[in-house]
Amino acid sequence: MLRQIKPRNARSKRALEKKAPKIVENPKTALFLRGTTCSQVVQDALTDLYSLRQPLAKKFTKKNAIHPFEDPASLEFFSEKNDTSLLVFGSSSKKRPHTLTLARTFASKILDMLELHLDPESYRRVSQFKGRKFAIGLRPMMLFSGTAFESPVANEYTMAKSMLIDLFKGDTSSDKIDVEGLQYIVSVSADEPVGDAVKPAIHLRIYLISTKRSGQRLPRVEVEEMGPRMDFRVGRMQEPEEAVLKEAMKQPKVGEEKTKKNVTTDTLGDKIGRIHLGRQDLSELQTRKMKGLKRSRDLEEEIESAPAEDKRQKK
Repeated sequence: MLRQIKPRNARSKRALEKKAPKIVENPKTALFLRGTTCSQVVQDALTDLYSLRQPLAKKFTKKNAIHPFEDPASLEFFSEKNDTSLLVFGSSSKKRPHTLTLARTFASKILDMLELHLDPESYRRVSQFKGRKFAIGLRPMMLFSGTAFESPVANEYTMAKSMLIDLFKGDTSSDKIDVEGLQYIVSVSADEPVGDAVKPAIHLRIYLISTKRSGQRLPRVEVEEMGPRMDFRVGRMQEPEEAVLKEAMKQPKVGEEKTKKNVTTDTLGDKIGRIHLGRQDLSELQTRKMKGLKRSRDLEEEIESAPAEDKRQKK
């Protein structure tokens, strides 16, 4: 059960209303921060991911004594203070070198976490790739290839897919997409699993899309690697609690239109309704009043015709 906070004044009430659940949620903001021991490779990776996430990103440069899997209280504090539901924490130690920890929060509490170990040999920065870069604020196309991401059971790879989608998808408040804005693609692939002992590596590549004349109606599409280039090994993970995940995935019913009984819409868009009535007594049916149908006139005609018949009988 989530803790309910009562506002003490109008300012705190407005702040709580801003953070309250909405029918259309605000785009998620990501916070990038580092630990007390962080290698230069991890710092460069944080900078590259921060540049890809802008403008929905914040970055801390100071060292923070945080151990996410042992005590996530500091991450929860930073998430609530900066209103960020996505966290990317970089650290490096002798036991776990070159580590990026992805975390998501719900109601300012840690929902789930995943640890990714970066390979320093294959890592390449964005600045090492020559060529033009994409504009800030554009939404990418995303491609996931590999049987590991298609597992029916939740595991490290399905969580990595969900977190990477949240990290790169950007602002999804609008349903319309400008084709001219599709300038780059995020490709995430996983090696085929060999055995239970060795976990498949995850390869992150980002390509710039360019269209050229082909002499036909459709243009020729070419891709060029833009960077960064990252290879990961999955590490520890913290799965979300079932009750908290159910609460986080709940959608409001305000925007849904209630179905009306016996009311349908045809192909032309006209509304058709069906009404069920009980048995009617037609004797009590009110008809249109006309002078020719009055009962008093019928009686007068009967009275006038009666003396004429008597005279005929006398004759």
